[in-house]
Amino acid sequence: MTSNAPDFNNIKKILVIKFRHIGDVLLSVPTIRALKDTFPGAEISVLVNSGTEDVLAGSPLIDELIVYDRKLKQMSLVARYFKEFLFLKKIRGKRFDMTVDLTGGDRAAVVSFVSGAKYRLVSDPGKKGFTGKRFLYTHLAEVDKTRHMALQNLDIVSQFGITTDNPDVDMFIPEDAESSVKTIFKQNGIMDGDTVVHVHPTSRWFFKCWKDEYMAEVLEWLIDKGLVVIVTSAPDKTEKDRTAGIMSLVSSRITRNRSRLVDLSGRTTIKELAAISAASSLFIGVDSAPMHIAAAVKTPVIALFGPTWDNLWGPYGNMNTVIVKQLPCKPCKKGSCADIPLRECMTAIKPDDVKEAVEKALKL
Repeated sequence: MTSNAPDFNNIKKILVIKFRHIGDVLLSVPTIRALKDTFPGAEISVLVNSGTEDVLAGSPLIDELIVYDRKLKQMSLVARYFKEFLFLKKIRGKRFDMTVDLTGGDRAAVVSFVSGAKYRLVSDPGKKGFTGKRFLYTHLAEVDKTRHMALQNLDIVSQFGITTDNPDVDMFIPEDAESSVKTIFKQNGIMDGDTVVHVHPTSRWFFKCWKDEYMAEVLEWLIDKGLVVIVTSAPDKTEKDRTAGIMSLVSSRITRNRSRLVDLSGRTTIKELAAISAASSLFIGVDSAPMHIAAAVKTPVIALFGPTWDNLWGPYGNMNTVIVKQLPCKPCKKGSCADIPLRECMTAIKPDDVKEAVEKALKL
């Protein structure tokens, strides 16, 4: 292990490892850009979990996306170990010169070491994970854990002279996704002069979600203001069902302009979701992957945060608004407060807080 800078002259193939969720993967972009800027002739591969690859697909910063199939965990022990062996053999065969582990987990440590790369960078895991884990790396970065996760990722390489003048998080949107969204807008009567608000009211983790009645009230208010509201959700049944409940509440309250409420729950790809945000004037949502995507395509974001760290995981950029109530118990990441299903930190956020933020963002 060392703190010296790697030999830049010998870096031809780089592997970035990010075994996490969609939003986490997106926040690795500044680090990937730093690698691209520092080693312009190097081939950069990024290893991610299945289901997260679309957020990086098509990026000009990346030469190869390697996908780890999470379904391996569902196999029998013997079958899984065999598949894992083949996967590690594949990584080894690519002969990487450098690995940058942005995950910090045990699996990523094994992949990094088995790759055979001469230089293996990671945020110093300390005593976390299995015994001797930190010795599988050659370069251990000291990361400021109070900084935004995008910057924490960047710290892992910047300490060793791998930097960029553009620490931005962005996302590539292909033409077919843009065309698809234009068609959706046309089919729903959305005109060029309309002010569109993209609302993604749920998260895969319900402890991050706002009170359904509050979200419905805000949606009704947006419609009354003459705005077009596009509501999306993940294709997961639990999220779709929760969003359907919110939409039912709104439908029972709206007396006019019903056509201005467009429900696309569970019917968009990741790229189409990004295109919808890019075509909107504002995004409203909770701590979720779509929130990070909206920020990445440079749409102003209003994000509602409760039991998670808003300073670490809030929308990245200076054009966004985070609504949070700083209770003494935050952050906790728990699903309930003293056996009460609704989180106090989320119910403390009122509809008027969001309405005020919308008025300021859109200058209503």
